[in-house]
Amino acid sequence: MSAYIIARIDVTDLDAYLEYAKQTVAIAESFGGRFLVKAGEYEQVEGDGPSRHVVIEMPDRATARKFYNSPEYQKILPIALANSNRDLVIVEGA
Repeated sequence: MSAYIIARIDVTDLDAYLEYAKQTVAIAESFGGRFLVKAGEYEQVEGDGPSRHVVIEMPDRATARKFYNSPEYQKILPIALANSNRDLVIVEGA
């Protein structure tokens, strides 16, 4: 069953954050991931949300966790954490 990594992000330093963002696609793809949403235009219809949204489809929840915990991703994660405020969840699909 597919799983989705969903991130809601407020970037605090765009130039630094882009160093992280440009590396995530190749890493996710190496785990069978596919970006469905990556910071596209959006319309806030309820509540107060962040300025950036990301949705990555993964083959399953276990693979999503392997991606997140991989040495390749963990190497670049500090860039994201230092230059944004974000929350991230892994959700199983229907």
